[in-house]
Amino acid sequence: MESAMFAGCWLLAASLVLATLASPHRLGAAAGEGSETKWHVVSVNSLLPSTVCTPTKAAPSSSALTVVHGHGPCSPQESRRGAPSHTEILGRDQDRVDAIRRKVAAVTTAASSSKPKGVPLQVGWGKYLDTTNYFTSLRLGTPATDLLVELDTGSDQSWIQCKPCPDCYEQHEALFDPSKSSTYSDITCSSRECQELGSSHKHNCSSDKKCPYEITYADDSYTVGNLARDTLTLSPTDAVPGFVFGCGHNNAGSFGEIDGLLGLGRGKASLSSQVAARYGAGFSYCLPSSPSATGYLSFSGAAAAAPTNAQFTEMVAGQHPSFYYLNLTGITVAGRAIKVPPSVFATAAGTIIDSGTAFSCLPPSAYAALRSSVRSAMGRYKRAPSSTIFDTCYDLTGHETVRIPSVALVFADGATVHLHPSGVLYTWSNVSQTCLAFLPNPDDTSLGVLGNTQQRTLAVIYDVDNQKVGFGANGCA
Repeated sequence: MESAMFAGCWLLAASLVLATLASPHRLGAAAGEGSETKWHVVSVNSLLPSTVCTPTKAAPSSSALTVVHGHGPCSPQESRRGAPSHTEILGRDQDRVDAIRRKVAAVTTAASSSKPKGVPLQVGWGKYLDTTNYFTSLRLGTPATDLLVELDTGSDQSWIQCKPCPDCYEQHEALFDPSKSSTYSDITCSSRECQELGSSHKHNCSSDKKCPYEITYADDSYTVGNLARDTLTLSPTDAVPGFVFGCGHNNAGSFGEIDGLLGLGRGKASLSSQVAARYGAGFSYCLPSSPSATGYLSFSGAAAAAPTNAQFTEMVAGQHPSFYYLNLTGITVAGRAIKVPPSVFATAAGTIIDSGTAFSCLPPSAYAALRSSVRSAMGRYKRAPSSTIFDTCYDLTGHETVRIPSVALVFADGATVHLHPSGVLYTWSNVSQTCLAFLPNPDDTSLGVLGNTQQRTLAVIYDVDNQKVGFGANGCA
């Protein structure tokens, strides 16, 4: 079963590698626990998501958007269909990470080739956007239309499905109708925005001179349309005029029922870049501990709104301009560093933090050391059979509480992030199979990814102005 697990992360890995680390401070400890906590004692039942949605505590600003897990009682989609199986979740996550690897490889190859500039880029991305990702509701146009979109820190271009749409997939809300918005306008081929964010190449411009865009994903899902601008409303008192997005008129594939995607990458097209002059370059979010709770996304003064317990680590240069790269160097388990040198985490492709990848993967030797430490710490519990790709699982049937070792990620500049218990163990539909929520990469050269499971309950602050990412404990429930 270990070979199956390794093969699973082979797909997940070519781009995943969570560089988890070791060092002093801690973040993300369970509520009420001190910064020096080495263990979490939690109710076994708390490892399972509730069927009732629990709102998060107050977000850092009045303009903050509510964030929900795609498959849980807080999601508008859940009333229309059931959640995917765990096998589907894992498979989709693998496909996404493999696509990240291809995306990075494509940029590296393109940079070293003589391919003419101006040729539209086929953007490889996760095979399914309908994965264990997080959604938020936006209001676009005048009068405003409610839209459900997926958050993606690995994509720059935001897009939604628009009328007329001769080839669209079924979505949760009604299609956005540009003709009914008094603030909508198309972006022309000759505009600066088209040259920077779309493609102004002559053969790509239609006869009506609208600026075209095309995004093709790893499973051949795609969205095709034209770039446009309209007013984006974040709150009753906070609106962003002239927001540039893709108005998709021909879209198909494995998108589920989302109305579109909200790009939060580092490029000029992302929402965070577009509102930088207003709020400062950056944003923050908190992903809840379970699908039955809510989190938030805020653009209002990312660094200024950081909690006092936040620790910041430097963003580092990487191979792809859309991703946020970090320098992870170690891991601690129950207060002790795992037995691998920091150089193990220095993969050739680097390590990114990603909102859309569920599970983090490590270089093989780092994962083996983490697994060994966790197995030793949880030796009192009955082992369960390995799952599709997880090789360290436990049967917690009959236990009222479980003692989980604290796991901390350590960065090169000393920042240390303690994970919430839900970022250490992943529970299936019942507690008879509760697994270590990390995976190994196929080799030590693969790109690392800090996935969203490990980010749960942390206030994650993207301070682009100062080129830092911060983590604050107990950002949401």
